[in-house]
Amino acid sequence: MHRPVSRYRIAGSALAVLTLAGCGASSGGGGEEPTAAPATTQAAAKDKGPVCVGEAPRDGVHVLRGGGFRLPGGGGVQYAEAEADGTTRKATLREGDRYKSGQRQWTVGPGGQVTVSGHTYTVRQICSYRVVLEPKAAADKASLSAAPKSMEAVGGAADAPLCFTTNPDVLAAAAAGFPAEGKELSLVGNGGVQRFPTGLSLTVSYLDTDTGTAGIAANCAAIPVAAYENVRVGDPVEFAGVLFEVSQLTEQVVRLTRTSA
Repeated sequence: MHRPVSRYRIAGSALAVLTLAGCGASSGGGGEEPTAAPATTQAAAKDKGPVCVGEAPRDGVHVLRGGGFRLPGGGGVQYAEAEADGTTRKATLREGDRYKSGQRQWTVGPGGQVTVSGHTYTVRQICSYRVVLEPKAAADKASLSAAPKSMEAVGGAADAPLCFTTNPDVLAAAAAGFPAEGKELSLVGNGGVQRFPTGLSLTVSYLDTDTGTAGIAANCAAIPVAAYENVRVGDPVEFAGVLFEVSQLTEQVVRLTRTSA
């Protein structure tokens, strides 16, 4: 008998990895430019933790794992890779809001400072699923928290004010689009896209029941804002400022339980 196929991947679903220009040890990119950041290909290994190091300010910029965030002044940052040894945690940040070959990247720890397009940010928290940055300049804080002209998502780049913001009204609207705290969000693993009121869209990029892992991709304003690879049951993920825990993986669906208000 032939064994059922327990793994699939959706072509082109890997999202661009986050970039950030800052201080620290740098390493250059190179090679032929793909349309999206390379997906992780090594065997899935469980993160050694801790889950988070550092404290996140209420108005911090949340840059999600594997995705990018557009910053004031035309710059952007990506959270490209995570490092953890059971005690400490570091992150590799890459310049730009979407992946391109040859981008600069830096390895940073909590408390470090980075500069993107002339704007300085302090790395306040590093988690397995996000990096939280705090703008140094009051003008950048004000720009990020400014109210959008409209709360209506129209699709594409026009949704940037709803996707790359710390505005509490936008974040509240995004949170209201998800199931309530303690309830499940189901993402069907058939390549379908699930859309939310403030421009976010989610899709399952792969399911692998042999290893018990999955990939979840998120886009907003035509920017890959997260690409969670090799997530397992119990792992935390975040979308639009809302925290979830992976609660079930089957050959058909990834279920996420909302863990924040």
